[in-house]
Amino acid sequence: MANAPVQRMSQLMAKTLRDDPADAEVLSHKLLVRAGYVRRTAAGVWTWLPLGKKVLSNVERVVREEMDAIGAQEVLLPALLPREPYDATGRWDEYGPELFRLQDRKGGDYLLGPTHEEIFTLMVKDQASSYKDLPVILYQIQTKFRDEARPRAGILRGREFLMKDSYSFDLEDEGLARSYALHRAAYQRIFERLGLDYRICAATAGAMGGSKSEEFLAPAEAGEDTFADCPHCDFAANTEAIAYELKPVDAAGVPAAEDIPTPDTPTIETLAASLGVPASATLKNLLVKVDGEIVAVGVPGDREVDMGKVEAHFAPAVVEMVTETDFTARPDLVRGYVGPQGLDKVTYLADPRVAPGTAWITGANKADTHAKNVVAGRDFEVDAYVDVVVVQEGDPCPKCGTGLRLDRAIEIGHIFQLGRKYADALKLDVLGQNGKPVRVTMGSYGVGVSRAVAALAEQTADDKGLCWPAEVAPADVHVVAAGKALQTELALDVSEKLSAAGLRVLVDDRAGVSPGVKFTDSELIGVPQILVAGRRAAEGVVELKDRRTGEREELTVEEAITRLSGR
Repeated sequence: MANAPVQRMSQLMAKTLRDDPADAEVLSHKLLVRAGYVRRTAAGVWTWLPLGKKVLSNVERVVREEMDAIGAQEVLLPALLPREPYDATGRWDEYGPELFRLQDRKGGDYLLGPTHEEIFTLMVKDQASSYKDLPVILYQIQTKFRDEARPRAGILRGREFLMKDSYSFDLEDEGLARSYALHRAAYQRIFERLGLDYRICAATAGAMGGSKSEEFLAPAEAGEDTFADCPHCDFAANTEAIAYELKPVDAAGVPAAEDIPTPDTPTIETLAASLGVPASATLKNLLVKVDGEIVAVGVPGDREVDMGKVEAHFAPAVVEMVTETDFTARPDLVRGYVGPQGLDKVTYLADPRVAPGTAWITGANKADTHAKNVVAGRDFEVDAYVDVVVVQEGDPCPKCGTGLRLDRAIEIGHIFQLGRKYADALKLDVLGQNGKPVRVTMGSYGVGVSRAVAALAEQTADDKGLCWPAEVAPADVHVVAAGKALQTELALDVSEKLSAAGLRVLVDDRAGVSPGVKFTDSELIGVPQILVAGRRAAEGVVELKDRRTGEREELTVEEAITRLSGR
């Protein structure tokens, strides 16, 4: 393979900026724009400039190599997709407003693909007819679309993003487990090669469906996911996936429920203060509407309801808060004094902490009145137990009981055992060894390629700028000509020699740019090694600087070439 040509900054389509963009909130957004890697085209839509495209392509290369290594076959499906397969699986409606929907000139409905389970299923249905055609793993690296209500954080949360999505097709559940394990191990190799710090966390399936699901999360302040891990055991999970075991208690000694006057106590805080009890002794009842029907959600008074968990439980139904109009239509529901006992025509959902036998102070469904000694399972029934509280730092680990730690993270990968959800909806069968149809079982596996670039920027940048790992950097070495003609001549000469030695070289040969600006830009751009042709250029001596550690060393040109090329 021919050596990559030297990239001259005098010819590079990229301008560095001294100041952060006014709309930038997170570090990766600020630095990727300032260093000339990306530019905003529209809200949530980004252009990749030459340096950014090199990094993006390097991430793609690593992903492609590891997918090929497990025997996966690469294809490319369209981004513009017909409605009908998504109607068959229900996802045309389940995706809600985040799905880009459009019509052609004849009125036909289409969507811009957020993920391709349906289309891959139909492709395999067309291509595979016998058990001899399976198992198979197929993948693509393709642009996906999501109509984010509030695109933010630069390329971290956009309306258009690059993703590797792969799909496994097996004859039996044991085969699916093997395909899942292959992907899990491949993802570990991918993220280790990329230089990402990551955690593998139990997760919910969401709109994807299926059973087992795990996320690969990169800890970062800019992350929109919160995960919990245990300092004592190997437990780690997205907080939306944490569930606790239902543990009934003996309520034999609890007196009968009793109404107590509690004027002007419509909140947990005012109630607890009035009675001199901890908020944890009270039962909070949140009213929501699920497809228009009122549902009460009960949690201990010292905990908040995680609406994401509630929405996930009822998906694809629409969940919204009750309004004043709803209270007016239901005078039996007294705002601030709702209790589960005696509720009529209201589904009651409760967190496992409201276990059978637990006793509570809660609303008495009368103005200015609460009830004490209200026992779950005795004075009211729970229609469904679902872990719906917001997880807090120090909550017991579901596995060993040690207090959990919470951290923010960026989702960089997600793997699912889908099972037969999509095969059932689209009737994906092959003939088995006995000549009878066998329903295929599937897995779905995603890597956020463009997200990985942002995650790397978040995790590896310092106060001077970007600091790329060698595997993904836009160049191996950034040669800086300090300014004078002799220094520029030496810089260009050493750049060609480094290129001939097989290194990817970026050289700052810009005329009329001060050495200070060039040095600042070299740190901002973040190539792993910086080679400066400076004050000792006439002697054939250059300065080699490690971008990450800041260590500097003066070397002859030949020594520098030998050092950098690993000869």
